[in-house]
Amino acid sequence: MKITQWNTTNFLSKEVKINVLIDDERSKEIQILLAKDSIMREHKAPFAIHVQVLSGKIWFEVQGQKLQLNTLDMISLEANIPHSLGGLEDSIIRLSLSKSDNIQRINAILKKPKMQI
Repeated sequence: MKITQWNTTNFLSKEVKINVLIDDERSKEIQILLAKDSIMREHKAPFAIHVQVLSGKIWFEVQGQKLQLNTLDMISLEANIPHSLGGLEDSIIRLSLSKSDNIQRINAILKKPKMQI
């Protein structure tokens, strides 16, 4: 048995931080600390995902719709659906991944260079 502490946080101003909280034979559970005004630019996952706001408030853009997700709201996406998200408040996000997915993909999203306007 293992107890996972989702509410342990250390927000960095306008930054996104990820922590792998569970990686076992069944699934991967990722904690995303999405600081207010931080953004994860558009990306897609090779497998279905579930994104749940555990605390705070975010915007989530998918298929041309910009949605507001509040505490305990969850959205599920099939594989290869482009999406982006950003913090309206300091927010704790639960990202549930397929066991076949990998954390290096998430790290690469965070390291994508910003587009010049």
